[in-house]
This record gives sequence, structure tokens and C-alpha cells, in this order.
Amino acid sequence: MKQTKDDTKQISPRAKPRTEVELFLEKAAGVPVITADARGRLIFALDATMSRQPTWDLAQALQGRMFETAAAFGGLDVQLVYFRGFGECKASPFAPAGRKLAEYMSKIDVRAGTTQIGKVLKHVATETRRRPVRVLVFVGDAMEESADMIAGLAGELALLGVKAFVFQEGKDAEAERSFRDIARLTGGAYASFDLSAPERLAALLGAAAAYAAGGKTALERIAQNSKSTPAQMLLAQMS
Repeated sequence: MKQTKDDTKQISPRAKPRTEVELFLEKAAGVPVITADARGRLIFALDATMSRQPTWDLAQALQGRMFETAAAFGGLDVQLVYFRGFGECKASPFAPAGRKLAEYMSKIDVRAGTTQIGKVLKHVATETRRRPVRVLVFVGDAMEESADMIAGLAGELALLGVKAFVFQEGKDAEAERSFRDIARLTGGAYASFDLSAPERLAALLGAAAAYAAGGKTALERIAQNSKSTPAQMLLAQMS
């Protein structure tokens, strides 16, 4: 990573050298958020490997909340991205309504396989270079890829102005570390949820959609008006 002029200054004996991650975050903080038009674009990515059927069903039932929340802030177009099996990672067209996205999801069944989060992040970068994507929402429970590779791809999204909201089912420690890194490096947020409390995931999806449609101001309104604890938690991480 190329150092700036400031980075080459002599460090006082008491100061700690900045890490590569800290230098990257400093650089990413100076990149302006990409905006396109009044309507936000969000990519909704899901792990569709065999263990994910209950979560897939829940996400299908709740995804309409994203559109409902976003409507108050200018609307939202959402693309579904999923991976399953061995090497299969696909994306739907962008949809302007929850019913259409639900139709896409209803045609997909889960299949055994390993995670392909790297492919998801690469796809988001490609889409954003074509036309800005404000937010990536990823829902999963495992991470079976190189953590360094995933962090590098998250860094690319940060430089493109994409915020990642990563929602983890369960408590897998390795997955949590990588998921938190994706959120932190992109300036987004991480949260966990449990299938026994579906309203938490619904609130998280709504909060992410509010940000995608109306930016930080919209997320602040959701946090204040609804007293939404998930929205407040996400906002606190982005502050």
C-alpha cells in the first residue's frame, strides 16, 4: 500500500506505528460516498448451502420489509445474490418491489456446498463500477475461505463507497471475525440474530434498507422514531 507524505513523518517514542489496516481505513475515510440518483440500490446476498433452509425461508418472508422501510426515503432497487452447491453463485435482476424479489427466492432451493463470500464481494464491486450500489446486506452463518482474501475484497468495496451490513446467524467465532472485518473495513455494521427472534432480523433488514435509500440521515430517523435497538446499534458502529 502506497504511503502518504504524512505516513513518512518521524514517530515520537511514545506513539505506536499505525498498522496497515489503520492506514487503509484512513484512506477509505477520505473517499466520497458514491451516489447515483434518488433511488438507492442494495444487493441482498444469502448463503444458500444445505444448512440454510430455515434462514432462507425466513429471509423470503421478511425481505418485503426492506422495500416498505425504504419507500419513505425515495425507494429502493434490490438484487438477490446467492451461492450454493459447488461453485454456483448467481444474481437476479434488480427488483423495485418485494413481491418480485420473493418470486425469485421461491424458485431457489438450498444445496450442499461451501461458502463463496469472495465471489459475492467481487460481484458487488463489478456491479458498483457499472452503476453505484450503496449497500451490501449479507446474511450467513459460516466462512470457509481465506480471511485475508475476504478482507482485501472488502477493502475494494470500501474504496468504491459500498457499505456492508453483515448479519450472522449463530455464534461461529471464525465467521464472526471475518464478518466483523467486512463491516468495519467498509464502514458498515455487523449484527447477530437468532431464528427464534425473527423480528430482530426484520428490524436489521429495515435499517439497512433505510441507509441504502436515504443514507445516514434516514438511518438516524429510523433509530429515533421507532426506538429501534437494532437500528441504534448499527448506527453506533458507523459513527
